[in-house]
Amino acid sequence: MKRSLIDPSQLELEDKVVAIKRVTKVVKGGRNMRFTALVVVGDKNGHVGVGLGKATEIPEAIRKGKEDAIKKLIQVPIDENGSIPHDFTGHFGSAEVLLKRAPDGTGVIAGGPVRSVLELAGYKNIRTKSLGSNNKQNVVLATMDGLSQLKTPEEVARLRGIPVEQLLK
Repeated sequence: MKRSLIDPSQLELEDKVVAIKRVTKVVKGGRNMRFTALVVVGDKNGHVGVGLGKATEIPEAIRKGKEDAIKKLIQVPIDENGSIPHDFTGHFGSAEVLLKRAPDGTGVIAGGPVRSVLELAGYKNIRTKSLGSNNKQNVVLATMDGLSQLKTPEEVARLRGIPVEQLLK
């Protein structure tokens, strides 16, 4: 994933807990209980990050997850309709998330884990389909993979060495 140099102190970040899992480790004296929290943070204006926190207490796991997500913030492109610049499929493990452009007035059509990421990123109109695995962590990371690989028309034109007008013909 491409990560740009984003100063999180200048952003008004919101966070959302996507999943909390209880993890048990069997040791000689019995069972060790721990909690894992999958947290998404974003400013609803093109910045979003996902983090994983692990601790013996749920609030501590959420706090660690939030800190991890802030470290992994990425900037995503949003077009004038509040959608993505082009269709793309993100992959992580066996999870795939198809991200499709949508016209104004469509809203966010997405399942639970994907919806959290897209809403905190700031998308208003987008259609998605989760394919393959339905593991929440892998689906969220597949969504982030797809968003991180999106390119604006300006970026594509610059990479090809042609003007934007010629690209949009």
